[in-house]
Amino acid sequence: MNFRRASGVLLHPTSLPGPHGSGDLGASAYHFVDWLLSAGQSLWQVLPLGGIGPGNSPYMASSAFAGNELLIDLHELHEKGWLDADALRADLVFPPRRVDYSAVVPWRMQRLRVAASAFAAGADAGQRDDFAEFCERNADWLDDYALFMALAEDQAWRDWSSWDPLLAARAPEALRAAAAEHRQAIAARKFCQWCFHRQWTNLKDYANLRGVRIVGDMPIFVALQSADVWSRPELFELDATGQPTVVAGVPPDFFSATGQRWGNPLYRWAAHADEGYAWWVARMRHSCALLDLVRVDHFRGFAGCWEIPAAESTAMVGRWTPGPGAALFDAVAAALGKPAIIAEDLGVITPDVEALRRQLGFPGMRILQFAFGGDASNAYLPHNYERNTVVYTGTHDNTTTRGWWQEASVAERHHACDYLNCDGSVIEQDLLRAACASVADTAIHPMQDLLGLDAASRMNLPGEARGYWEWRFEWDQVEPEHAQRLHNWCRLYRRTPA
Repeated sequence: MNFRRASGVLLHPTSLPGPHGSGDLGASAYHFVDWLLSAGQSLWQVLPLGGIGPGNSPYMASSAFAGNELLIDLHELHEKGWLDADALRADLVFPPRRVDYSAVVPWRMQRLRVAASAFAAGADAGQRDDFAEFCERNADWLDDYALFMALAEDQAWRDWSSWDPLLAARAPEALRAAAAEHRQAIAARKFCQWCFHRQWTNLKDYANLRGVRIVGDMPIFVALQSADVWSRPELFELDATGQPTVVAGVPPDFFSATGQRWGNPLYRWAAHADEGYAWWVARMRHSCALLDLVRVDHFRGFAGCWEIPAAESTAMVGRWTPGPGAALFDAVAAALGKPAIIAEDLGVITPDVEALRRQLGFPGMRILQFAFGGDASNAYLPHNYERNTVVYTGTHDNTTTRGWWQEASVAERHHACDYLNCDGSVIEQDLLRAACASVADTAIHPMQDLLGLDAASRMNLPGEARGYWEWRFEWDQVEPEHAQRLHNWCRLYRRTPA
């Protein structure tokens, strides 16, 4: 599955500028699309668009289908008449270059509840029809999600397995009673999802019409405290009380000496196979409706997962267990055709993982920050790439390139300067140019590296539960030469849009 030669920028919408504490789908998102065009870019890569979970991570969402309600543009709700002007005035001083989730989440959610009430009281017939059509079209996941979130909030966010046993077990009478009791909260959640999907569709259409495609991230796992696990526990490795028997993670690697214990419940793959991978087909169909290209996170998990006993506090103790292999993707292709997929094949990659990726024809990933340890055979050095590859200077899990350089060993620095024929004074530019020049069909550039920012602007540090996913920029940090430089490289190396 070779993509046409192209280039793009990695930036999650929460990192965009804006007056309401975090980036959203409002004016700055449209301005960013215009900026991408000025820089000769045709791809915008985002992180998972679902809600945030523990540690504010978008990889621990409460639903594999629902959108992040914090991304809803409040100005648009004001234009619709569902928020007054006073609601848009921040009564808190939000930091402009980071997301203070402890302040932003309650502030934004309070306004969304007000807007939901205003919609319920005063929406016109066309708006009500559009909302009803959205709810009907998405009922297979939306009904469970809205009820789950209403119950979770009512239960002070306790794990669903600790709820009333009849609710935890989804007894029909208990669900009907809960739906009646929490009907306003359920309606508000559905309203928020309608707003998110409507606004995201408009933004994506704006980008697509201008030749910018959206690359999005689909995490392989879902959170234990999610509508998906609560509504379909038979698809996950849980005990009779709803607790996971084994959890997901990766063994010790480059990022962590004790590995990464993510804590997500593992899939009961036999149960998925028995239903023809229907849950995965629905998930991929939904992702393809939101995105132009889907980056499948932790692709190696489809060949084999690192299974950690739930009682273990780290990922050091575990074992590899088989995944579904090509059967899952064959089921997806039979139902949907062949989606445009990027395989995130980083970490401990064994021959069976590489064989599966090649069998399916998905491009893999190469990270330039990993290239300068070892010798000329290092797979991350550009001369070892194949065309069917996506190259990054770093991902959301890496520090910035300037931060990496400050921490790099003397040997790495010497190798990089020798290989790139540079002195390292603007190392982020040297790596960005090397990515553009490489044979890889696709080059993706983190916004932090384009701006030359140091490790303080890192998006995530794997294994750290606090203090990350917060980075934002301001437009006054973006100089004309940032776009001009990238545009020139992409023109020179044939990555600008045709």
